[in-house]
Amino acid sequence: MTIKKIGILTGGGDCPGLNSVIYGIMLKAYDAGIECVGILKGWKGLIENLTIPLNIAEHDDLHTIGGTILYTSRTNPFKGAESKEEVAKDLVNKLDELEIDALIAIGGDDTLSVAEAMCKYAKANVIGCPKTIDNDLAGTHYTFGFWSAVQLASNAMDNLTTTAKSHQRVFVVEIMGRDAGFLTMYSGISAGADIILVPETPFSLEKDVIDVLKKRVNAGYKYHIIATSEGAYPNSESLKKDFKTISKETIDKLPKDTYGNPLLAKLNISKILVDELNLREDLKKEFQNNGVDFECRSVVLGHTMRAGTPNSFDRILGLRFGLAAMNLVLEGKFGNMVSLLGNKIETIPLSEGVKKKYITSDSDKMELRDLLVKIRYLSKQK
Repeated sequence: MTIKKIGILTGGGDCPGLNSVIYGIMLKAYDAGIECVGILKGWKGLIENLTIPLNIAEHDDLHTIGGTILYTSRTNPFKGAESKEEVAKDLVNKLDELEIDALIAIGGDDTLSVAEAMCKYAKANVIGCPKTIDNDLAGTHYTFGFWSAVQLASNAMDNLTTTAKSHQRVFVVEIMGRDAGFLTMYSGISAGADIILVPETPFSLEKDVIDVLKKRVNAGYKYHIIATSEGAYPNSESLKKDFKTISKETIDKLPKDTYGNPLLAKLNISKILVDELNLREDLKKEFQNNGVDFECRSVVLGHTMRAGTPNSFDRILGLRFGLAAMNLVLEGKFGNMVSLLGNKIETIPLSEGVKKKYITSDSDKMELRDLLVKIRYLSKQK
């Protein structure tokens, strides 16, 4: 078929590099004589026919700007639906009504699972582009926005270190990452955080936090930075034995998002850790015995990690993804997703690309984290 008009939408949370992808698509589309239409607010815009024309002449150097000019939402078209197939076909009919010949959907596993269903049930002309600030999509080594967020979090912890030193304080820094700890692990290692807690390895409050703080203060450390993912949680034994302010019921009762995922950010794990540490008289005594008054504060980086302009890596990766996605449209290779594997942009099926990935136990990042925690206080023991 001849492609005359393509639609572009961005779904899920915003992140640096979304506009870079849009611009990469527009560059190639203009060169090929194809019209671009922006679908506003993710899947909500397709359902409600919310569109804008995308004239490349009005968007010079769009790739240098953060966020997304198409806006975004976490709208789940399948919510409350009895049949995914029926919804998928309805979405394709919406494209036909808008005279859109092909769609490029930019989003994470939730957004792209809708795109994959459109291809599966309605043979839709859809290409996926992976977007998750958490970097937890299995189909790509890195997603755009990830490294910008890592740098922001790393810089924030660098800055907090100066006030932690000045006040001899413990800071618990909460970093984005619901299911996977890539952001916390990379930024924590980069900033030299003293304790790093990630969802992949449920922690023991006693062993992984209390004991480490005691060993550090006895080795002469006067300040401490704890980096924790928003989705980090205690193991069942520690939750039952060590925690006074929450229980398993607390976690089970968390509200869910439109895709049914628990809103772990609502748990506010950084505040819980501060509350638990403040209840530990044995920890306060250990600090006092070493001439330090125990003081603990929490900092939630939250949406600041999505903020600002993309760094150079994410600008270029976004442009490459956009170019590759548009090339797939021109080649008619629908039902696929663009991907970064090594240094090359590759093509993989959407059904494979939307799967989740996590930090594995044999990862060198895990080993680095554990060595950073252990060696520093061991090396200073008298």
